[in-house]
Amino acid sequence: MSAGGETEDLAEPLKVLVTGAAGQIAYSLLYSIAKGDVFGKDQALVLVLLDITPMLSVLEGVVMELQDCALPLLREVIPTDKEEVAFKDIDVAVLVGSMPRKEGMERKDLLKANVKIFKSQGAALDKYAKKTVKVLVVGNPANTNCLIACKSAPSIPKENFSCLTRLDHNRARSQVAIRVGVPSDDVKNVIIWGNHSSTQYPDVCHAKVKVQGKELGAYEAVKDDAWLKAEFITTVQQRGAAVIKARKLSSAMSAAKAICDHMRDIWFGTPEGEFISMGVISDGNSYDVPEGLIYSFPAVIKNKEWKIVEGLPINDFSREKLDATAKELVEERDTALEFIGSV
Repeated sequence: MSAGGETEDLAEPLKVLVTGAAGQIAYSLLYSIAKGDVFGKDQALVLVLLDITPMLSVLEGVVMELQDCALPLLREVIPTDKEEVAFKDIDVAVLVGSMPRKEGMERKDLLKANVKIFKSQGAALDKYAKKTVKVLVVGNPANTNCLIACKSAPSIPKENFSCLTRLDHNRARSQVAIRVGVPSDDVKNVIIWGNHSSTQYPDVCHAKVKVQGKELGAYEAVKDDAWLKAEFITTVQQRGAAVIKARKLSSAMSAAKAICDHMRDIWFGTPEGEFISMGVISDGNSYDVPEGLIYSFPAVIKNKEWKIVEGLPINDFSREKLDATAKELVEERDTALEFIGSV
Protein backbone atom coordinates (compact mmCIF):
# COMPACT_ATOMS: atom_id res chain seq x y z
CA MET A 1 0.00 0.00 0.00
CA SER A 2 1.25 3.49 -0.72
CA ALA A 3 1.08 6.28 1.87
CA GLY A 4 -2.23 7.44 0.38
CA GLY A 5 -3.74 4.05 1.15
CA GLU A 6 -4.14 3.13 -2.52
CA THR A 7 -2.93 -0.18 -3.83
CA GLU A 8 0.04 0.24 -6.13
CA ASP A 9 0.38 -1.79 -9.32
CA LEU A 10 2.17 -5.01 -8.48
CA ALA A 11 3.96 -4.93 -11.82
CA GLU A 12 4.73 -2.52 -14.60
CA PRO A 13 2.18 -3.00 -17.40
CA LEU A 14 3.21 -5.66 -19.87
CA LYS A 15 2.96 -4.53 -23.48
CA VAL A 16 1.38 -7.27 -25.59
CA LEU A 17 0.94 -7.06 -29.37
CA VAL A 18 -1.63 -9.14 -31.24
CA THR A 19 -1.55 -8.94 -35.05
CA GLY A 20 -4.55 -9.77 -37.22
CA ALA A 21 -6.40 -8.24 -34.29
CA ALA A 22 -9.67 -7.66 -36.16
CA GLY A 23 -9.89 -11.36 -37.06
CA GLN A 24 -11.69 -14.35 -35.58
CA ILE A 25 -8.89 -15.86 -33.48
CA ALA A 26 -8.03 -12.50 -31.92
CA TYR A 27 -11.69 -11.96 -31.01
CA SER A 28 -11.56 -15.10 -28.86
CA LEU A 29 -8.03 -14.40 -27.63
CA LEU A 30 -8.06 -10.75 -26.51
CA TYR A 31 -10.60 -11.20 -23.72
CA SER A 32 -8.67 -14.11 -22.19
CA ILE A 33 -5.41 -12.14 -22.21
CA ALA A 34 -7.03 -8.96 -20.88
CA LYS A 35 -8.72 -10.68 -17.96
CA GLY A 36 -5.49 -12.22 -16.70
CA ASP A 37 -5.73 -15.82 -17.90
CA VAL A 38 -2.28 -15.73 -19.51
CA PHE A 39 0.13 -13.44 -17.65
CA GLY A 40 -1.42 -13.65 -14.20
CA LYS A 41 -4.15 -12.00 -12.18
CA ASP A 42 -1.97 -9.16 -10.89
CA GLN A 43 -0.22 -8.22 -14.14
CA ALA A 44 -1.39 -4.92 -15.64
CA LEU A 45 -1.50 -4.92 -19.45
CA VAL A 46 -1.32 -2.65 -22.46
CA LEU A 47 -2.78 -4.34 -25.55
CA VAL A 48 -1.57 -3.27 -28.98
CA LEU A 49 -3.80 -4.33 -31.86
CA LEU A 50 -2.33 -4.37 -35.36
CA ASP A 51 -4.27 -5.00 -38.55
CA ILE A 52 -4.34 -3.79 -42.15
CA THR A 53 -5.75 -0.33 -42.92
CA PRO A 54 -9.15 -1.52 -44.27
CA MET A 55 -9.78 -3.24 -40.89
CA LEU A 56 -9.28 -0.14 -38.71
CA SER A 57 -13.01 0.52 -38.28
CA VAL A 58 -13.48 -3.11 -37.13
CA LEU A 59 -10.58 -2.63 -34.70
CA GLU A 60 -12.36 0.39 -33.23
CA GLY A 61 -15.29 -1.88 -32.43
CA VAL A 62 -12.95 -4.38 -30.76
CA VAL A 63 -11.45 -1.55 -28.67
CA MET A 64 -14.94 -0.44 -27.59
CA GLU A 65 -15.79 -3.99 -26.53
CA LEU A 66 -12.58 -4.36 -24.54
CA GLN A 67 -13.35 -1.06 -22.79
CA ASP A 68 -16.92 -2.22 -22.12
CA CYS A 69 -15.65 -5.39 -20.42
CA ALA A 70 -14.35 -3.06 -17.65
CA LEU A 71 -11.34 -5.28 -17.02
CA PRO A 72 -9.22 -4.12 -14.05
CA LEU A 73 -5.88 -5.26 -15.52
CA LEU A 74 -6.29 -3.50 -18.86
CA ARG A 75 -4.57 -0.12 -18.73
CA GLU A 76 -4.68 0.84 -22.41
CA VAL A 77 -5.63 -0.49 -25.85
CA ILE A 78 -3.74 0.84 -28.88
CA PRO A 79 -5.25 0.04 -32.31
CA THR A 80 -2.96 0.69 -35.28
CA ASP A 81 -2.10 -0.19 -38.89
CA LYS A 82 1.53 0.96 -38.52
CA GLU A 83 4.35 -1.43 -37.65
CA GLU A 84 6.47 1.28 -35.99
CA VAL A 85 3.61 1.93 -33.52
CA ALA A 86 2.70 -1.75 -33.06
CA PHE A 87 6.16 -3.12 -32.33
CA LYS A 88 7.45 -0.28 -30.14
CA ASP A 89 8.85 -1.53 -26.80
CA ILE A 90 6.65 -4.64 -26.74
CA ASP A 91 7.25 -7.52 -24.29
CA VAL A 92 5.18 -10.11 -26.17
CA ALA A 93 4.17 -10.49 -29.83
CA VAL A 94 1.43 -12.90 -30.88
CA LEU A 95 1.59 -12.90 -34.67
CA VAL A 96 -1.82 -14.19 -35.69
CA GLY A 97 -2.30 -12.23 -38.92
CA SER A 98 -1.14 -13.86 -42.14
CA MET A 99 -2.24 -14.20 -45.73
CA PRO A 100 -4.81 -17.02 -45.82
CA ARG A 101 -4.80 -19.55 -48.62
CA LYS A 102 -7.32 -18.59 -51.26
CA GLU A 103 -9.03 -21.03 -53.60
CA GLY A 104 -6.77 -22.12 -56.42
CA MET A 105 -3.68 -20.79 -54.64
CA GLU A 106 -0.56 -22.93 -54.77
CA ARG A 107 1.31 -23.44 -51.49
CA LYS A 108 4.21 -21.65 -53.19
CA ASP A 109 2.08 -18.51 -53.76
CA LEU A 110 0.98 -18.65 -50.14
CA LEU A 111 4.59 -18.85 -48.98
CA LYS A 112 5.61 -15.90 -51.14
CA ALA A 113 2.82 -13.67 -49.78
CA ASN A 114 3.69 -14.61 -46.21
CA VAL A 115 7.44 -14.19 -46.62
CA LYS A 116 6.71 -10.55 -47.40
CA ILE A 117 4.58 -10.09 -44.24
CA PHE A 118 6.91 -11.91 -41.83
CA LYS A 119 10.10 -10.42 -43.24
CA SER A 120 8.60 -6.97 -42.60
CA GLN A 121 7.34 -7.89 -39.10
CA GLY A 122 10.69 -9.50 -38.22
CA ALA A 123 12.49 -6.31 -39.26
CA ALA A 124 10.03 -4.27 -37.14
CA LEU A 125 10.68 -6.53 -34.13
CA ASP A 126 14.40 -6.05 -34.67
CA LYS A 127 14.10 -2.27 -34.87
CA TYR A 128 11.42 -1.41 -32.29
CA ALA A 129 10.73 -4.26 -29.83
CA LYS A 130 12.52 -5.04 -26.57
CA LYS A 131 15.34 -7.53 -27.12
CA THR A 132 13.69 -9.76 -24.50
CA VAL A 133 10.42 -9.93 -26.51
CA LYS A 134 8.78 -13.36 -26.70
CA VAL A 135 7.36 -13.99 -30.17
CA LEU A 136 4.69 -16.59 -30.95
CA VAL A 137 3.78 -17.13 -34.61
CA VAL A 138 0.28 -18.46 -35.24
CA GLY A 139 -0.41 -17.39 -38.85
CA ASN A 140 0.09 -20.23 -41.34
CA PRO A 141 2.33 -21.69 -42.64
CA ALA A 142 3.34 -21.08 -39.01
CA ASN A 143 6.70 -22.89 -38.84
CA THR A 144 8.16 -21.24 -41.92
CA ASN A 145 6.61 -17.83 -41.13
CA CYS A 146 8.28 -18.08 -37.73
CA LEU A 147 11.64 -18.91 -39.33
CA ILE A 148 11.39 -15.89 -41.67
CA ALA A 149 10.50 -13.54 -38.79
CA CYS A 150 13.38 -14.95 -36.75
CA LYS A 151 15.89 -14.56 -39.62
CA SER A 152 14.68 -10.98 -40.18
CA ALA A 153 15.32 -10.05 -36.52
CA PRO A 154 19.02 -10.90 -36.03
CA SER A 155 19.39 -8.87 -32.81
CA ILE A 156 16.71 -10.91 -30.96
CA PRO A 157 17.77 -14.37 -29.71
CA LYS A 158 16.29 -17.09 -31.90
CA GLU A 159 15.22 -18.92 -28.74
CA ASN A 160 12.67 -16.09 -28.24
CA PHE A 161 10.72 -17.27 -31.30
CA SER A 162 8.26 -20.16 -31.32
CA CYS A 163 5.32 -21.26 -33.43
CA LEU A 164 2.02 -22.70 -32.30
CA THR A 165 1.60 -26.47 -32.34
CA ARG A 166 -0.18 -26.46 -28.99
CA LEU A 167 -3.55 -26.67 -30.74
CA ASP A 168 -2.47 -29.96 -32.35
CA HIS A 169 -1.11 -31.08 -28.96
CA ASN A 170 -4.45 -30.30 -27.29
CA ARG A 171 -6.31 -32.09 -30.09
CA ALA A 172 -4.17 -35.22 -29.62
CA ARG A 173 -4.58 -35.15 -25.87
CA SER A 174 -8.34 -34.76 -26.16
CA GLN A 175 -8.72 -37.59 -28.73
CA VAL A 176 -6.96 -40.02 -26.38
CA ALA A 177 -8.98 -38.81 -23.38
CA ILE A 178 -12.29 -39.26 -25.23
CA ARG A 179 -11.24 -42.72 -26.40
CA VAL A 180 -10.30 -43.88 -22.88
CA GLY A 181 -13.15 -41.99 -21.18
CA VAL A 182 -11.07 -39.80 -18.86
CA PRO A 183 -10.74 -35.99 -18.51
CA SER A 184 -8.11 -34.53 -20.85
CA ASP A 185 -6.11 -33.46 -17.77
CA ASP A 186 -5.45 -37.15 -17.15
CA VAL A 187 -3.54 -37.42 -20.45
CA LYS A 188 -0.03 -35.97 -20.57
CA ASN A 189 3.14 -36.00 -22.66
CA VAL A 190 1.63 -36.47 -26.10
CA ILE A 191 4.01 -35.01 -28.70
CA ILE A 192 3.47 -33.17 -31.96
CA TRP A 193 6.57 -33.54 -34.13
CA GLY A 194 7.38 -31.34 -37.10
CA ASN A 195 5.24 -29.04 -39.18
CA HIS A 196 1.86 -27.52 -38.32
CA SER A 197 0.46 -29.14 -41.46
CA SER A 198 -1.02 -32.46 -42.46
CA THR A 199 2.47 -34.05 -42.28
CA GLN A 200 2.78 -33.41 -38.53
CA TYR A 201 3.21 -36.53 -36.41
CA PRO A 202 1.02 -36.82 -33.30
CA ASP A 203 2.97 -39.32 -31.17
CA VAL A 204 1.67 -41.08 -28.06
CA CYS A 205 4.56 -43.52 -27.60
CA HIS A 206 5.68 -41.55 -24.51
CA ALA A 207 2.26 -40.36 -23.34
CA LYS A 208 0.78 -41.30 -19.96
CA VAL A 209 -2.90 -41.73 -19.14
CA LYS A 210 -4.31 -41.81 -15.61
CA VAL A 211 -6.95 -44.56 -15.42
CA GLN A 212 -8.64 -45.17 -12.05
CA GLY A 213 -5.77 -43.51 -10.21
CA LYS A 214 -3.08 -45.51 -12.00
CA GLU A 215 -0.74 -44.11 -14.66
CA LEU A 216 -0.54 -46.23 -17.81
CA GLY A 217 1.19 -45.82 -21.15
CA ALA A 218 -1.20 -44.58 -23.86
CA TYR A 219 -1.06 -47.85 -25.81
CA GLU A 220 -1.92 -49.81 -22.66
CA ALA A 221 -4.73 -47.39 -21.73
CA VAL A 222 -6.31 -47.20 -25.21
CA LYS A 223 -5.96 -50.95 -25.97
CA ASP A 224 -6.33 -50.35 -29.71
CA ASP A 225 -2.97 -50.14 -31.49
CA ALA A 226 -4.55 -50.06 -34.95
CA TRP A 227 -6.55 -46.93 -34.05
CA LEU A 228 -3.52 -45.20 -32.51
CA LYS A 229 -1.35 -45.88 -35.56
CA ALA A 230 -3.90 -44.81 -38.17
CA GLU A 231 -7.20 -43.07 -37.47
CA PHE A 232 -5.95 -41.18 -34.40
CA ILE A 233 -3.05 -39.69 -36.38
CA THR A 234 -5.12 -38.65 -39.40
CA THR A 235 -7.87 -37.21 -37.17
CA VAL A 236 -5.36 -34.88 -35.48
CA GLN A 237 -3.56 -34.06 -38.75
CA GLN A 238 -6.79 -33.08 -40.51
CA ARG A 239 -8.77 -31.65 -37.61
CA GLY A 240 -8.44 -28.04 -38.81
CA ALA A 241 -9.94 -28.93 -42.20
CA ALA A 242 -12.74 -30.90 -40.51
CA VAL A 243 -13.67 -27.87 -38.37
CA ILE A 244 -13.75 -25.59 -41.45
CA LYS A 245 -15.93 -28.10 -43.29
CA ALA A 246 -18.41 -28.29 -40.41
CA ARG A 247 -18.38 -24.69 -39.21
CA LYS A 248 -17.61 -22.96 -42.53
CA LEU A 249 -15.05 -21.01 -40.45
CA SER A 250 -11.67 -21.93 -38.99
CA SER A 251 -11.02 -23.16 -35.46
CA ALA A 252 -10.85 -19.82 -33.65
CA MET A 253 -11.95 -20.73 -30.12
CA SER A 254 -9.60 -23.71 -29.80
CA ALA A 255 -6.72 -21.80 -31.44
CA ALA A 256 -7.17 -18.92 -28.97
CA LYS A 257 -7.18 -21.38 -26.05
CA ALA A 258 -3.99 -23.02 -27.39
CA ILE A 259 -2.26 -19.60 -27.70
CA CYS A 260 -3.17 -18.89 -24.06
CA ASP A 261 -1.83 -22.29 -22.95
CA HIS A 262 1.41 -21.76 -24.89
CA MET A 263 2.09 -18.23 -23.61
CA ARG A 264 1.12 -19.07 -20.02
CA ASP A 265 3.62 -21.95 -20.03
CA ILE A 266 6.32 -19.64 -21.36
CA TRP A 267 5.51 -17.20 -18.56
CA PHE A 268 5.05 -19.59 -15.66
CA GLY A 269 6.76 -22.80 -16.80
CA THR A 270 5.48 -26.31 -17.51
CA PRO A 271 4.26 -28.54 -14.67
CA GLU A 272 6.85 -30.88 -13.12
CA GLY A 273 7.10 -34.14 -15.07
CA GLU A 274 5.13 -32.83 -18.05
CA PHE A 275 6.21 -31.68 -21.47
CA ILE A 276 4.31 -29.81 -24.14
CA SER A 277 4.74 -29.37 -27.90
CA MET A 278 6.02 -26.18 -29.50
CA GLY A 279 7.69 -25.24 -32.77
CA VAL A 280 11.24 -24.06 -31.98
CA ILE A 281 14.59 -23.76 -33.72
CA SER A 282 15.95 -27.24 -34.44
CA ASP A 283 19.64 -26.39 -33.92
CA GLY A 284 21.47 -28.89 -31.72
CA ASN A 285 18.57 -31.36 -31.29
CA SER A 286 19.27 -35.05 -30.59
CA TYR A 287 16.59 -36.42 -32.95
CA ASP A 288 18.47 -36.14 -36.27
CA VAL A 289 16.14 -33.36 -37.40
CA PRO A 290 18.00 -31.04 -39.82
CA GLU A 291 19.22 -27.78 -38.27
CA GLY A 292 17.88 -24.37 -39.25
CA LEU A 293 14.19 -25.31 -39.14
CA ILE A 294 11.37 -24.31 -36.85
CA TYR A 295 10.20 -27.81 -35.93
CA SER A 296 7.77 -28.95 -33.25
CA PHE A 297 9.43 -30.88 -30.43
CA PRO A 298 8.51 -31.97 -26.93
CA ALA A 299 9.67 -29.18 -24.62
CA VAL A 300 9.80 -28.16 -20.98
CA ILE A 301 9.90 -24.52 -19.90
CA LYS A 302 11.45 -22.92 -16.83
CA ASN A 303 12.26 -19.26 -16.12
CA LYS A 304 10.78 -18.31 -19.51
CA GLU A 305 13.29 -20.55 -21.32
CA TRP A 306 12.35 -23.71 -23.21
CA LYS A 307 14.43 -26.85 -23.53
CA ILE A 308 13.81 -29.70 -25.94
CA VAL A 309 13.20 -32.97 -24.07
CA GLU A 310 16.14 -35.00 -25.36
CA GLY A 311 16.83 -38.70 -25.60
CA LEU A 312 13.31 -40.13 -25.96
CA PRO A 313 13.56 -43.46 -27.81
CA ILE A 314 12.20 -43.24 -31.37
CA ASN A 315 10.94 -46.45 -32.97
CA ASP A 316 10.99 -47.17 -36.73
CA PHE A 317 7.32 -46.20 -37.17
CA SER A 318 7.99 -42.80 -35.56
CA ARG A 319 11.33 -42.28 -37.33
CA GLU A 320 9.72 -42.43 -40.74
CA LYS A 321 7.12 -39.84 -39.70
CA LEU A 322 9.67 -37.47 -38.11
CA ASP A 323 11.66 -37.58 -41.36
CA ALA A 324 8.65 -37.01 -43.64
CA THR A 325 7.55 -33.84 -41.84
CA ALA A 326 11.18 -32.60 -41.71
CA LYS A 327 11.46 -33.10 -45.47
CA GLU A 328 8.37 -30.91 -46.02
CA LEU A 329 9.82 -28.21 -43.73
CA VAL A 330 13.18 -28.23 -45.57
CA GLU A 331 11.34 -27.73 -48.88
CA GLU A 332 9.21 -24.93 -47.41
CA ARG A 333 12.26 -23.24 -45.91
CA ASP A 334 14.24 -23.43 -49.15
CA THR A 335 11.32 -22.01 -51.16
CA ALA A 336 10.82 -19.20 -48.61
CA LEU A 337 14.54 -18.33 -48.60
CA GLU A 338 14.49 -18.05 -52.41
CA PHE A 339 11.71 -15.48 -52.04
CA ILE A 340 13.24 -13.56 -49.14
CA GLY A 341 15.69 -11.71 -51.36
CA SER A 342 13.02 -10.71 -53.86
CA VAL A 343 10.47 -9.16 -51.45
